[in-house]
Amino acid sequence: MRLVIGSFAGGGSDLAGRVIAQKMSENLRQQVIVDNRGGANGIIGMDLVAKSAPDGYTLYMGTAGHISVNPVLQSKLPFNVERDFTPLTQVVSLPFLLYLYPSLPIKTVSDLINYAKANPGTLTWSSSGDGGLPHLAGELVRLASGIDTRRIPYKGSAPAFNDLLGGRVQYCIEAVSIGLQHVKSGRLVALATTGPERLTILPSVPTLSETLPGVEVVNWYGALLPRGTPGEIVKRLHAEILKALNSPDVREKLAANGFDPGGSTPEQFGAFRKAEERRWAQVIKQAGIAPQ
Repeated sequence: MRLVIGSFAGGGSDLAGRVIAQKMSENLRQQVIVDNRGGANGIIGMDLVAKSAPDGYTLYMGTAGHISVNPVLQSKLPFNVERDFTPLTQVVSLPFLLYLYPSLPIKTVSDLINYAKANPGTLTWSSSGDGGLPHLAGELVRLASGIDTRRIPYKGSAPAFNDLLGGRVQYCIEAVSIGLQHVKSGRLVALATTGPERLTILPSVPTLSETLPGVEVVNWYGALLPRGTPGEIVKRLHAEILKALNSPDVREKLAANGFDPGGSTPEQFGAFRKAEERRWAQVIKQAGIAPQ
């Protein structure tokens, strides 16, 4: 079996996917190979799966940006998410952290906003490709606070984050898993979490909404199958993913990296995907991001 992940190795979806694939391999007594197909905000990986045989041996795991944002941001997708895929389940949900490179006199979100307003156009922030939730979360912060900062786009989360670690950009919004160890070591500062509540693993880090009321972003990863996959195979794979997600060791690994295990039904996930598409279409319009 092959689990295609629409991101480069080293990002949050890669970490979660490998944990789940390993447990599925153990449970099925059959190797589940992780196949990273990063680039174009998940389009390359999704196109591969859309054109794969609907036999249950190839499935896709990607982010909200891949599955629910691309359909409204990309005008020429080589597939139609609604027509060419069968929803399987929401795998995990996760808030982001607002990370800061500690070279500036900034300790809080308010400090960041005040500095940006005093120095318009000088602060830079990194994100993965256009339309990913790290990109849209950064745009939400910019809109809600009225700051003028410059976004530097990258091909994936790992290179975007590496340039933050190197001090080539000043801040970014990314998954907890990608930077938690750097916050604990002091290489980076976590200014806020984008979720509705403070994180158990970082209780002293405030939520973004404590400074910018109503600004919350929770990312999620979901699993899809090629359209036409027989119902009995969909049912079996859904059961196997939930079995993996409910394993105590998997839940522990996911929680330690800021992931909240999911487990929705295919019908629930299909409806959720459509609702998220409508939500982010509004944000894209408000931010003035032109469809590509």
